[in-house]
Amino acid sequence: YKARDDRGYVMDRVLEDFDFAARNLPGTWESGNTRVTKWAALAYASRAALYEGTFRKYHGMADADKYLRQAAATAKEFITDSPFYLYEEGAEPYRELFYSENAKTCEVVLCRRYDKAFGISHSVPYNIKFGRTSLTRRFMNHYLMADGSRFTDKEGWETMPYSEETQGRDPRMAQTVLCPGYKQVEATTVTRNTLSSHTGYEPIKFVGTAANSTTSGAASSDWILMRAAEVYLNYAEAVAELGTITQNDLEISVNLIRKRAKMTGIDLTKADASPDPYLLECYPNVTKSAHTGVILEIRRERTIELLQEGHRYYDLIRWKEGKTFTQPLLGLYIPSKGEYDLDGDGTPDIYLKTKGETPSTKAPLIMEIDQDIFLSEGDHGYISPHKKNPGEWNEARDYYYPIPTDDRSLTGGALTQNPGWNDGLDF
Repeated sequence: YKARDDRGYVMDRVLEDFDFAARNLPGTWESGNTRVTKWAALAYASRAALYEGTFRKYHGMADADKYLRQAAATAKEFITDSPFYLYEEGAEPYRELFYSENAKTCEVVLCRRYDKAFGISHSVPYNIKFGRTSLTRRFMNHYLMADGSRFTDKEGWETMPYSEETQGRDPRMAQTVLCPGYKQVEATTVTRNTLSSHTGYEPIKFVGTAANSTTSGAASSDWILMRAAEVYLNYAEAVAELGTITQNDLEISVNLIRKRAKMTGIDLTKADASPDPYLLECYPNVTKSAHTGVILEIRRERTIELLQEGHRYYDLIRWKEGKTFTQPLLGLYIPSKGEYDLDGDGTPDIYLKTKGETPSTKAPLIMEIDQDIFLSEGDHGYISPHKKNPGEWNEARDYYYPIPTDDRSLTGGALTQNPGWNDGLDF
């Protein structure tokens, strides 16, 4: 029935709880890493402190550095003392990490176990396919070229077709998104892009065999709750936002992630000397400082590496980039109606027609513009599934959820409502 406590008081208690857990839990448990250890406590502490520190920094609140230092310290202890390291085996370690039946516990700090032998399964791959989970062109543009250069520096990148834009990119792209040549686990034939996702960019992360993605409740891959790569990213971001980052900080954190991806590491001096203009457009509120360039590069890595792991919404909230939600959700680029060979094998995969047209085509799939598919410029442009339903964002209100009306009523008004929300109560 009391009024709300000060936010700093609450967060200090949260971090005290994590610290108590880290000092009193065992350092190891059982082989599957399904129980909480001191390393999980430290990892979650780094997440909570990074959120609080960056939220305060970008929302103009006091004590941001206090929490950023805690984020850096807990992440550094994890990096220095824990037994965890990145999984790097096989030709596609990043992809395998997320469809493996048994968690790769060298990297996975905490997971939820699934096992068909005990009747415990999930439908994540099925939901990705039949829920039409879709990625955006904006996300795809975050991937660098395989040689480390920026895709968005290439001539004509804005209108580059799918078969071309997916070539020569960071290897994680083809391990995350359905690209030309994609084969499902244990399959011998290529799975074509049939534009079944809303944007044409279909995720394959968490997708294993065809059977797991075509039948509900058929998957039994362990579900990752926390992994070492996130802690590395938490550390790099915390020291970058503090302004204390060094090249060695990058080498023990985010550059290990790039090494696993077979990408060159971030060079601190070069990144800071030349901030990416495209990322500056994506994150206009980013701190303008001597380390703007490296902060943006760490955000690029976080966006790519942690896709679909539940972080993106909260990252945009803490960075005060809520206006991102008003951006059009655009997909791959279509220059005109006609036949398209999406996988580049020399045969057409799809024909886009206008209303009333009866095309002569060998393409197995025919879609009508403005009926089956919507393009940003009418008869051409980016696939635009929500063209008639733009996103909305209230900058003064939407960084906080509303306090439930029942809870406010119980306190007789002692618990105040968050700014901008009208719950109909007169107190």
